[in-house]
Amino acid sequence: MLNNLGAQKKRLLVIGGGAAGFFCAVNAARLNPFLEVIIIEKSSKLLSKVRISGGGRCNVTHACFDIPEMIKKYPRGTNFVKKSFHQFFTTDTIKWFDERQVTLKTETDGRMFPTSNSSQTIIDCLMKEVNKYKVEIMMNTEVRNVRSEINRESPDVRNGEVTTFKNDRQFTLETVSTANHTSEIKHLTADFVCIASGGYPKSSMFEWLKQTGHSIEEPVPSLFTFNMPGNAITRLMGISVENAKVKIAGTKLETNGPLLITHWGLSGPAILKLSAWGARELAAGNYEFTAVINWLPAFNENTLREQFEQFRFETAAQKMINKNPFGLPSRLWEYFLQQTGIKDEMRWAGLPAALQNKLVKILCSQECAVKGKTTFKEEFVTAGGIKLNEVDANTMMSKLVPNLFFAGEILDVDGVTGGFNFQHAWTSGWIAATSIARA
Repeated sequence: MLNNLGAQKKRLLVIGGGAAGFFCAVNAARLNPFLEVIIIEKSSKLLSKVRISGGGRCNVTHACFDIPEMIKKYPRGTNFVKKSFHQFFTTDTIKWFDERQVTLKTETDGRMFPTSNSSQTIIDCLMKEVNKYKVEIMMNTEVRNVRSEINRESPDVRNGEVTTFKNDRQFTLETVSTANHTSEIKHLTADFVCIASGGYPKSSMFEWLKQTGHSIEEPVPSLFTFNMPGNAITRLMGISVENAKVKIAGTKLETNGPLLITHWGLSGPAILKLSAWGARELAAGNYEFTAVINWLPAFNENTLREQFEQFRFETAAQKMINKNPFGLPSRLWEYFLQQTGIKDEMRWAGLPAALQNKLVKILCSQECAVKGKTTFKEEFVTAGGIKLNEVDANTMMSKLVPNLFFAGEILDVDGVTGGFNFQHAWTSGWIAATSIARA
């Protein structure tokens, strides 16, 4: 705990009751008892993303313990997190929760969840810290404006001597109650402010932040699913494959991973990752493009054609509809046969070359017209936010306004699905907290 003997109590206002805001608030309060810490939340809910993440289990972080490898999971903000992760990384997250009797487990895909399999465990842990360190929470309170001005000159005392005078900055926040349809305006003062209000889908929602002098990277959705209206494959909703390769025609965008067919189109980790990497490019095209799917990424068209010759020899007498040699879901295999005009009674030995080529084509490079997107509610993330060249990655403090800090998704940092966005929230919240506690 930091020693601040003789200091007057200072106030930290944290804007946003999500993962980053809570982590900043509880750690700052714990590290410096001379801080009065208040969380300001616009809605009537706290830690809402924590609650619904991972299907209600909370994907706390990812079991990646190598920073160069970890930063590859961030389409935007790679260089920023490369610096910040040296201060607080996945190992620190695991240790922090473990010290508070919350153990995490790793699943086969690297995602880490509380062993309780309940996000309530994470919420209870953070709320316990709030109560322990007397962090105040103001609900249903929207911040409309953040103003700062130099309040007074105060002595900078080191080793018992006044070495210089520094300018103390005072913040004034204009707030309005969002409860009961009232519009009561209040003004709160603070010595430090941490903005952890999450991402905003519209640039107009950043206006109150632009008033601080900061500039914004235009927000666009990230982590969304693909809509394919009228495509027959949507009749197979609920069917998934463990690994597929998906490309966006005419671009360099490509990824592998589990793929899920939905009643509106395609979803699953492969699609969500692709949407993250292509967030700006796909937005520029108004979400109209062609997705090219290789349902059997171990093959290309040439190698699969060779494999077919072997199948025709080994399973000559068997009906193709009954003999699915690739382990694909049976309904999906039947769909592929129907799409290529292969009848139910067709046997492997009788497969004409023309139909074989059509089947190979659809298995290795099926083209699907995408028109629009659907937000993946659990992992909704925006690409965009406060421009990173205006924030110090080592302290999370604004380079433009002293004692103004940022944490979480309000920054132009976003990761793919799998716990990476939460790790950025914990990291940036922790760094902001320690910087404020030392100030």
